[in-house]
Amino acid sequence: MNLMTEKIPAYPGPSIGAILIDSGRLTREAAQLVLDRQQAEGIRFGAAGVALGLLCEEDIQRALACQYDYPFLAPGDDSVSEEVVAAFRPFSPIVEQLRALRSQLKMRWLDARSGRKTLAVVSPDTGEGRSFIAANLAVVFSQLGQRTLLVDADLRRPRQHGLFWLPNRHGLSSVLAGRVDAAEAITRIPGMIDLSVLPAGAVPPNPQELLCRPRFAELMAVLQAQHEVVIVDTPAAGESADYQFVAAQSGGALVVARRNVSLIRDLQSLVSSLQQGNVAVVGTVLNTG
Repeated sequence: MNLMTEKIPAYPGPSIGAILIDSGRLTREAAQLVLDRQQAEGIRFGAAGVALGLLCEEDIQRALACQYDYPFLAPGDDSVSEEVVAAFRPFSPIVEQLRALRSQLKMRWLDARSGRKTLAVVSPDTGEGRSFIAANLAVVFSQLGQRTLLVDADLRRPRQHGLFWLPNRHGLSSVLAGRVDAAEAITRIPGMIDLSVLPAGAVPPNPQELLCRPRFAELMAVLQAQHEVVIVDTPAAGESADYQFVAAQSGGALVVARRNVSLIRDLQSLVSSLQQGNVAVVGTVLNTG
């Protein structure tokens, strides 16, 4: 079925016009006007809709994403925080930058064929965008069709449950304490086909001790076997040594710095600490927001 050459059928097929009708962005009458303009001028359906003022470029991009099974959430979807921009605005400049980062990470580290599936996201201090980068990276990897798990291993100031609006009663801390199985604590994110999240769970009195237990290493091995990509959010390096244990089990780390906030000496100290722990520093990200 192709709206470029045919009238709109009684039952819309998976064409751009049909997708726009199903989503409520166009009425059938408006879609017919677009089709008439398209045929009269010999242009694409989307270009005709924009020319008539009935569509914008984002409408076209979202319809194309549906056509090519590229998962994203509609504006106003209340299942995920709008801070997870990759889930809502997949065609924005910031998400293009995240996709470029994804490409670099795939080339340098995250390659299932080599057995490297896990990446810890670290930063020297709080407020540098570590959780933001981890959440959005997990989304863009899942949009590749790879089974992706986001683990919140910040057992002191967890954020991922808030970004994905998940209950935080059970999570990583509960699993490490032996209170629940990992399968019970992991949540599949609606609308994001290949994305799951393991929140931190209730903040425990002994986060470092939990992360040092053999159970954490065993859990990470199981999670890696079940997923193609595992992105791990970590505690701020300046607040505790927890990140060292998390990064060690991940094998590789992405260092996040914030412009006009992060100090070079803190970044140098963090990188040195990771390297001394035999953790590969895969790259750095400057958060300019």
